[in-house]
Amino acid sequence: MADISTTLPLSRASVLSAHELIRPHVHRTPVLTNTTLSRLASAPRSPDDLKGTRFEGRTTPARPKLRLWFKCENLQRTGAFKVRGAFHALGRLMMEEGWVEGGGKERGVVTHSSGNHAQALALAAREWRTRAHIVMPSVSVPQKMAATGGYGASVYFSGSTSVEREAVADRVVRETGARLVPPYDHPDIMLGQGTLGIELQEQVVELQRGEAVGEEGLDAIIAPCGGGGMLSGVALSAEGTGIRVFGAEPSFQGADDGKRGYETGRRVESVSTLTVADGLRTPVGEWPWKVIYERRLVSGMYSVTEDEIKKAMRLVLERMKLVVEPSACVGLAVALFDEDFRAMVEREGGDRGWDLGVVFSGGNVGVDAIGRLFSE
Repeated sequence: MADISTTLPLSRASVLSAHELIRPHVHRTPVLTNTTLSRLASAPRSPDDLKGTRFEGRTTPARPKLRLWFKCENLQRTGAFKVRGAFHALGRLMMEEGWVEGGGKERGVVTHSSGNHAQALALAAREWRTRAHIVMPSVSVPQKMAATGGYGASVYFSGSTSVEREAVADRVVRETGARLVPPYDHPDIMLGQGTLGIELQEQVVELQRGEAVGEEGLDAIIAPCGGGGMLSGVALSAEGTGIRVFGAEPSFQGADDGKRGYETGRRVESVSTLTVADGLRTPVGEWPWKVIYERRLVSGMYSVTEDEIKKAMRLVLERMKLVVEPSACVGLAVALFDEDFRAMVEREGGDRGWDLGVVFSGGNVGVDAIGRLFSE
């Protein structure tokens, strides 16, 4: 990464600058709506729906009014939002004094990732004509491994926890002299990921104007949270706009470290989980935590079960005809199934309700994996 002393301030203005830098390298992915999903999110859940859930026994179901706007980063290059941070990080590194002249491009860059950041950095390195060394957990999705190697990266394997990944990455750095580009815990990554938030805000206004609706703009955005690079970047993109930002996580085997840390005021530093949302198996990083919690630019964190994630994913596949990975569906699952979130929208949105941006973070899931998910 570029030296931390040279990074831009963590602000909305810096996200806008990042957007200008990476614009030639990334897609302005579409924003889609779906009447059925907005209707389902706005419908009260019956007592039978709540049986066996953490909300069983609630006598008054939430009745929010939600208009959902989906930012489809599953249609991004490499199939996920991660290219934004990767291109911004490498773009800033190329600007670092002495890095190119001192042989930095020949030594290259290294990272650790379960797949989406791995593919993103491999692609960015190929376009910037530098080498990429990628550490991937051996349990990563096979398609993600194949794609990473296909972009020309050297792939190394590790255990599934962040500690195991980082240990192998440290060894590769020592052996190659390559520069570490972390998957989420650096301002350059956060600012790059936040560019999707800028686009989402602009696109919703454009679409609303085309429909000649009375109100313009989003009330809130909900985004998946693993290491927190994208969530914190989106929060920075909304700074000062009045748009609230929320994080969504899986709850399985403690994968909701961001929510637990947010509620206790202490960042959870390690996570070991095999949630179906494989892109969200990492703890929130130090730099994202500063934005998410310490600066309170994220208004709340919510978590959903494996079953709720799969239900949301099925709805996207069947009703929107979009291929999304489980990690991409946690925000929609919160809007559909989390009674605390839904009650908050009902309370604060009133009769008008909320225009809610939902980030589909990626679509890197194989047909065989989809079949296994829904055959269980």
